[in-house]
Amino acid sequence: MIFSKRAKIEQINRAKVEAFMKDKSVKRQFIDVRSPMEFNSNKVKGFKNIPLDSLKTRLNELDQEQAVILICASGSRSFFAGRVLAKAGFTELYNVQRGMMEF
Repeated sequence: MIFSKRAKIEQINRAKVEAFMKDKSVKRQFIDVRSPMEFNSNKVKGFKNIPLDSLKTRLNELDQEQAVILICASGSRSFFAGRVLAKAGFTELYNVQRGMMEF
């Protein structure tokens, strides 16, 4: 029996997010998993809104070959979103540890 390698969700801070955004040599996906209302009231430029409750049905909008940086209000929903993506086969996952509190 072959077991797939389990993706590790790396916890990152604002400085790391900003470094990722500045580094255009590597394509990355920046995903905000908060509700549309939360997202529209306060968002970080460059993040796309895919609410956690619709993430499983919108996986086709993401590229498994690219890193995914996840954010929410406090870091808990985005960590859970990382687990969803890991189960779906994504391997390079980052969670903004304190979420929007970092911004």
